[in-house]
Amino acid sequence: MACSQQRLRRAVQVLRQGGIVAYPTEAVYGLGCDPWNAQAVARLLAMKRRSILKGLIVLAASPEQLAPFVEPLAVGRQQAILATWPGPHTWLLPARATTPLWLTGRFATLAVRVTAHPLAAALCRAYGGAIVSTSANQAQRPAARTSLRVRLALETPPDYVLGGACSGAARPSLIRDGRTGQVIRA
Repeated sequence: MACSQQRLRRAVQVLRQGGIVAYPTEAVYGLGCDPWNAQAVARLLAMKRRSILKGLIVLAASPEQLAPFVEPLAVGRQQAILATWPGPHTWLLPARATTPLWLTGRFATLAVRVTAHPLAAALCRAYGGAIVSTSANQAQRPAARTSLRVRLALETPPDYVLGGACSGAARPSLIRDGRTGQVIRA
C-alpha cells in the first residue's frame, strides 16, 4: 500500500497540532487524534455525535505503544492476546489509573488494537505512539469505506484525510474481553 512520505508527515503534523485525521483500517475508515489531547478527543466526539460515556478504541502499530494506557494481564492471557495481533482484534484491557476518562468512558477497561493495516500502522509508527481509532461516521450511520465517503459522512470534516484503501474486511474488528476472552462484539 503506497503512501507518500509527504502525506504521512502531513497526517502526523495534524495529529501533533491537535487535529483529527481520517485514515483507512482493515474494514472502514477511522477517525484518529492524539489520545492524550482532551480538546482533540472532544472535537472528535462532537463530530461523530458520540457520547463520551461509550469510550473509544486506541490503535497502535505495536503492543508497546499501548503500554502507557493499559495494565498488564497474567502471562497466559497476555500471550493469547498477542497471538491475535497485528490484526482486526480489539481487546478490552484494564485501564491504567492515568488513562484519561475521555478514552475509557464509563468503563474500567480500554479498547485497544494493534492494526495489521499497513497505512494505519505506518501512521502510528510515524506519530510515535498510539492514536484514537473510531469509525468515520456519525453515530448510528454507516461507516465510511472510502475517502470520498468520509467527506460525505460527516457534517464537520476531519482536518486531514490520509487516503488509501481499506483492507477489505467485511466488518469492524471483533471485540473481546481481555481477562476472559468473551466476545463482546462479533
